[in-house]
Amino acid sequence: MHATTTAGPRAGTLPAARPGAQPWSTLVVLCATQFMVVLDITVVNVALPSIGADLRFAAGDLQWVVTAYVLFAGGLLLLGGRAADLLGRRRVFLAGLLLFTIASLASALAWSPVALIVARAAQGLGAALLTPAALSIIVTTYSGAQHATALTAWGVIASAGAAAGMLLGGILTSWMRWEWIFLINVPVGLAAAALAMRLVSPARPPGAVAGQLDLPGAALVVGGLVVLVYAIQGTAEHGWGSTHTLVLLGVGSALIAGFVGAERTVERPLLSPATWRSRSLVAGAAILLGATGILVGAFFLNSLYLQHVIGASALETGLGFLPIAVAIAIAAHLASHLMGHAGSRLVAVVGASLMAAATALLAAVPDEASYAGGLLPGFLILGFGVGLVFPAASVTAMSELDHDGAGIASGLMMTAHEIGAALGVAALSAIAAAAPAADFAAGYRDGLLAAALIAAALAVVALLTLPAVRPSGAARHAMH
Repeated sequence: MHATTTAGPRAGTLPAARPGAQPWSTLVVLCATQFMVVLDITVVNVALPSIGADLRFAAGDLQWVVTAYVLFAGGLLLLGGRAADLLGRRRVFLAGLLLFTIASLASALAWSPVALIVARAAQGLGAALLTPAALSIIVTTYSGAQHATALTAWGVIASAGAAAGMLLGGILTSWMRWEWIFLINVPVGLAAAALAMRLVSPARPPGAVAGQLDLPGAALVVGGLVVLVYAIQGTAEHGWGSTHTLVLLGVGSALIAGFVGAERTVERPLLSPATWRSRSLVAGAAILLGATGILVGAFFLNSLYLQHVIGASALETGLGFLPIAVAIAIAAHLASHLMGHAGSRLVAVVGASLMAAATALLAAVPDEASYAGGLLPGFLILGFGVGLVFPAASVTAMSELDHDGAGIASGLMMTAHEIGAALGVAALSAIAAAAPAADFAAGYRDGLLAAALIAAALAVVALLTLPAVRPSGAARHAMH
């Protein structure tokens, strides 16, 4: 899922890649760590019923196991990229990797809902540090044909992690216990850290400018997002129009507005104010945010539906999501050709419309539907729609930018991806939780109907805001 949102770090802050062929061992280590990071977005979905039962989660709070991770990963991603520039890529990468590994162990050992949510937030912080640092290392290590190959491998591994998470979560939960979805990160993380110490240069980037990290800005954006998600999550109990909800929404919005205002005054902002003047970038990020929210929110609801209503095992649930991954891959390949003829706007509109149709179809599934006759058609259409939207949004976002703006654009798109996942799970789970506790199927229908409405609105937004970009043949080839 990340494959369509990655690009090289900002030019001007990084040294030229070292000449000559470089060994691929460094790339293998970096891709393995990114595989863990992406996998941990989806791996917990299949294990949620087991986690909820063991730790006695309230039904409305279970979504925080997913949301805490993606909120901190997305909200602090730009800070992680800035830290890598200023403090050294290897140093920040290792710090993020070790934090992610320790937090994975803490997640496995969690004794209460609060302990698990805090550990998941720490995992997200580790991911926000290691991901941009790892990408910077790749860009500055490989050049020429190796550079293109390395970035392609990074994108493929990231996409594979999202798809493999559902299957691996089912395998580990069925054959062992849910704790192993986190414990498996510990030996991988420690081995990757030991190898990175040997393979990655410890030097700070030549020409890096010493300066202050924008920690207040990072605190404002993460605080605002947490409050907004908490407000949305509480609507199941308090309602959308209650004083409780409206006050929290106001506080969260004020914190986000404070972040936007503060970025205009700091010397080295996390997100340059000039970023918002690019129509294609802002529109592309908005479309990606919405599409990711629908996809990850649908993963969340359907994982619970498969196990609670249909009675599927954790392994059967993981296998049940594989057709979505296959459909995404096929549609993404097709999208690169379609955009050359029809333009990215039409491809995005068609993709969002398919997502609306798919979620509406899933909402109409009867209470005791079979997988093949009930869920599978909706899964395939959903995956195909996502596979069209993601490349179209990403190509559009990058269309007006030169090389100097590619890094910040990539960071914004990756941030939109993570925050979209957090907001999507929060919103759809809150709508589903508003149904009577004994009628999960009714809540499932409500959540998927809301997703269908959001996807339909997304199609209208794409039609009205996205420029019609037709990528060149070289750009289309690079997307593969």
